[in-house]
Amino acid sequence: MTNFTGSKANPSEFDAYAKLADNEPYFVLSAHDPLSSAIVELHAYIGAGQAGAAHNKLAEIMALTSQKPPRPASSPKYRETFAISLAMEQWRESNS
Repeated sequence: MTNFTGSKANPSEFDAYAKLADNEPYFVLSAHDPLSSAIVELHAYIGAGQAGAAHNKLAEIMALTSQKPPRPASSPKYRETFAISLAMEQWRESNS
């Protein structure tokens, strides 16, 4: 039977960590992040080509994030997130 809900102790059949190339950048969303479930759902809707549902989920995420002040642009965590995004893009370009 397929395990659809992976964890550190019990990775799912689709867990990407073991399949990463040695130098491949990655980003982890964990359940304690209040946006994690909505972001994962958005990713699933986009991957399934469900533009309407993706749009609605993004609107929900934006509403959630508007309820508290944004992280300052000088935040190391904020800068690292963008650096990871850039590293992923560069890795794909170099490894495709």
